[in-house]
Amino acid sequence: MKEKLNKKGVSGIIGTIILIALVIFAIGIVWVVVNNVIGEGIDEASSCFGIFDKVKLDPDWTCYNYTSDETLFKIDIGDLNVDEVLVGITAQGISRSFRILKTESQITGLSMYPDKNANVKLPEKDGGFTYIVNMSQMGFGETLPSLIQIAPIVGEQTCEVSSTIDFIEICR
Repeated sequence: MKEKLNKKGVSGIIGTIILIALVIFAIGIVWVVVNNVIGEGIDEASSCFGIFDKVKLDPDWTCYNYTSDETLFKIDIGDLNVDEVLVGITAQGISRSFRILKTESQITGLSMYPDKNANVKLPEKDGGFTYIVNMSQMGFGETLPSLIQIAPIVGEQTCEVSSTIDFIEICR
């Protein structure tokens, strides 16, 4: 009879050890999954951290020219590398958006200032460029824009709007 009692005691200990091992294994799997999700979230958040005062519109170079139906705006980029900038323009309830890339590209209705024939590109780190928007070619008609906004794109992450101009003056 002593042998039977010992076997029951051993099987209880083995069951407890197996149960503890399964719990530790499950905790390990949950830890790996949670750690990966948190790590990805931190990477995405850190790509836009501290960027908002470094990518901005210059109100001194933003205006609308009635005679040519063109809007000028300037983007200044501070001490950081930005891959793209998403630009949004609103006029009379119509909104248009487009991306300005680091590499030269053609965007209908958008050109560089002062050379309207140059391909459009994003300013380098610590630089700025002025752009010309042909309002009719962009589909606005001959109208003064009411809002210009920009949002930087770093890597694959589109950051929040970093600069807005909601009063566009008439060019002098």
